[in-house]
Amino acid sequence: MSGRRALTPTGRVRRLRLRITALFALTSAAGLVTMAVLAVRSDDARWRDQLDQGMNLDTTQAIGLLRYDEDDRLDTTDLVGTMDTGCPQLTVLSVPRDRSSGAVVDHSGPRPCLEARPADVRGLAETAVRREEAVAVDGRSVDGRRVRLFAEPFFAPDAEGPEGRDGAVVTLYEATEALSDHRRTTWLLTAGCAVLVVLSAAVGHVLSGRAIRPALTALGQQEAFLADAAHDLRTPVASLRMLAETALRGDTDRTEVLRRTMRLADGMGGLVDGLLTRARLMTGVQTLAREPLRLDQLVEAVVEDAPTEGHRVTVRTEEAVVVADADLVRRAVANLLGNALTHGHAPGEAADVRFEVALAGRERREATVTVEDAGPGLPPGVADTLFERFRSGSGSTGLGLSIASWVAHAHGGSLTAMSGERGSSSGGGGARFVLRLPVDGG
Repeated sequence: MSGRRALTPTGRVRRLRLRITALFALTSAAGLVTMAVLAVRSDDARWRDQLDQGMNLDTTQAIGLLRYDEDDRLDTTDLVGTMDTGCPQLTVLSVPRDRSSGAVVDHSGPRPCLEARPADVRGLAETAVRREEAVAVDGRSVDGRRVRLFAEPFFAPDAEGPEGRDGAVVTLYEATEALSDHRRTTWLLTAGCAVLVVLSAAVGHVLSGRAIRPALTALGQQEAFLADAAHDLRTPVASLRMLAETALRGDTDRTEVLRRTMRLADGMGGLVDGLLTRARLMTGVQTLAREPLRLDQLVEAVVEDAPTEGHRVTVRTEEAVVVADADLVRRAVANLLGNALTHGHAPGEAADVRFEVALAGRERREATVTVEDAGPGLPPGVADTLFERFRSGSGSTGLGLSIASWVAHAHGGSLTAMSGERGSSSGGGGARFVLRLPVDGG
C-alpha cells in the first residue's frame, strides 16, 4: 500500500462532516448564484425598459407632429415649434423605399446637449424602417458617453411605388447613471451572495456537527468499552495462560488446575457481564439496578476474594446500608484494592493497605469507603486528572480508577484522591482514596 495513513473511524466521521459542510455550501452557493444572475438580468432589462418607454413617448409625440405638404414632402414646422429637439437630440430621417441610398437627415435639433454618432443614428433608422417596428440599442455619444438610442419608423401617405420615401425618428438618452446604478446593484448582489455562502457554510458546519455527534458519541463509547475490556481481562487471561502452561508441564494436580480454570472462567464471565452492563448504562439503554446493599459486607467480601498473598490488608467497618448496584460497586471497590496492591508499595516490599467503611456527612446520609496505602504517594500534579483514562501518572492505563470514578458518579457520589498524610490518623504516607455513596441511592 502507499504511504497514506489509514483514517480511524472517528477521522472518517469527521471527514464526512467536512463533506456535508462542503455539499451544503455548494448547494446554497448554486441557488444563490442562480438567483443573483436572474436578479442582475432583470435589473439590466428594467433600466433599459425604463429608458425605452421615455424615448418611445418622445418619438411617438414627434411622429404625431410631422406633416406632409401638397407635394408629399416632409414638413417639420409643427415639430420644431412644439418640441425641443435639441436636448436630448431628436433626429428625423428619410429612408428610400428602394434602398438606393442611405438614410437622409431631414431635421436635427440645433446645438444638442447630447449628440449621438451620425453613423449610429442612420443605421438605427434604416433598421427600424426595414423591420417596420421600433428598435432600441446601446451606443456611445460623440464625446464617448454611454447612451441608449431609440428609433420608431413612420411611413409616407403614398405607400405605392418604390420611389417613395419612408422615415424614422431617432432619439437618445444618457445611460451613464442607469449603468452606475446597475453596477452598484450587481456588486451588492455579489457581496451579499458571498456573505450568504459563508454563513451557509458555517450553518452547515454546525448542523453537520450536530448530525454526526451521535456517531462520534457511539464511537467513543465503543472505544471506551474495548479499552475497559482489555484492562479488566488482561489479568485473568494471563492467569489462565499460566495455569495452562502449568498443566502441560504436569507440575500440579490436573483436577486442581481445572477447578482453578473454572473459577477464572466464571470471573471472566462476570467481568464481561459487568462491562456490557456498564456500556448499556452509559448509552442509556439500561438503568442502574439499585437495591439495598450492605456496603461493609461487600468490602469484606471483595478483600477476602482478592489475591492478597504476601500483602497486608486490614479492614475496619461499621454497618452501612446504601441503595446501589451491587455488581458495579463491587467492581469499583475491587479496582481501588487492585490499584493499592499494585502501586501502593515500594518495589520488592509488601503492600500495607487499610480499608475503612463508615457513615459520614450531615445526618450520616453518606457512606464512605476509604482505601489508604503506605506506598510512594501520588505523583505531583496528577490529582485533577487521576481518574481520566490513560492518565494515572504511574505507568498504568488508569482505567481501573476511571471505572471506579464513573461508578461513584453514576450513583450520585464521588471518588477523591489525596496524599495519605492528609487527614490520616495513622500517620502513614502513600495515597488515600475516598469513595462516597449516598445512603438513599442519590
